[in-house]
Amino acid sequence: MHAQSAIEYYSVEDYRHWEGDWELIGGIPLAMSPSPAIEHQRLGARILRRLAEALDDCPHCEALYEIDVEFSRDTVVRPDVLVICFEPVGERLTRAPDLIFEILSPATARRDEHTKFQLYRDEGVRWYVLVDPAAARAKVYRLVEDEYRKVGDFRTESCQFELSNCMITFDFGRLWTGGGATSEKF
Repeated sequence: MHAQSAIEYYSVEDYRHWEGDWELIGGIPLAMSPSPAIEHQRLGARILRRLAEALDDCPHCEALYEIDVEFSRDTVVRPDVLVICFEPVGERLTRAPDLIFEILSPATARRDEHTKFQLYRDEGVRWYVLVDPAAARAKVYRLVEDEYRKVGDFRTESCQFELSNCMITFDFGRLWTGGGATSEKF
C-alpha cells in the first residue's frame, strides 16, 4: 500500500466535532496535548497583557489568546497569542491576523519553526514571532514580498510592529521580567 493512500484527510467540519486539543493542517490532524506547561502559560499571559495594553488606544486592533484560526476548509490552527486588525465575522477567525506569537516547547517547536512558519507566510500573516523561553529570546519575522525576512533576535530590546491600523512597540526585555509595550496610532 502506498503511504499517501493510508493517510486520512479531514476537514474543518470534522475538526469541529473532535474532543481534546487539535490543530488541522492540510487535512492532517495534529495533537496539541499535553496542555502547555505553567511557564508557557505565564509567558503567553504576559505577551497577551503587553499587547492588549499597547492596543488600548487603537479601536481597530485587539489581542487574542489561543483562538482557532480557520485558514481554509482543511486547515485550522490555534496560535498562542495573536493580533487582529479587523472585526471578526461570527465566532471564528477566518482571515490572517496581523501578528502571531508562538511560544516554543519541545513538543511543538518543529511545527512552529517549519510547518506554521510556511503556513503563516503563505496565508499573509504580516509578523511572526517565535518565542524561546529556554533562551529568553524571541525571533521576529516580517512578511516582505511574500517571504518572511528576519528582523532580528530580541532579548532585552524593543521591536516596533507596524500593524494595519497602528504601530506598537513591544519591549522584549520586560517580557522576561514582566514589563510592557506601548502604542502609537497612524
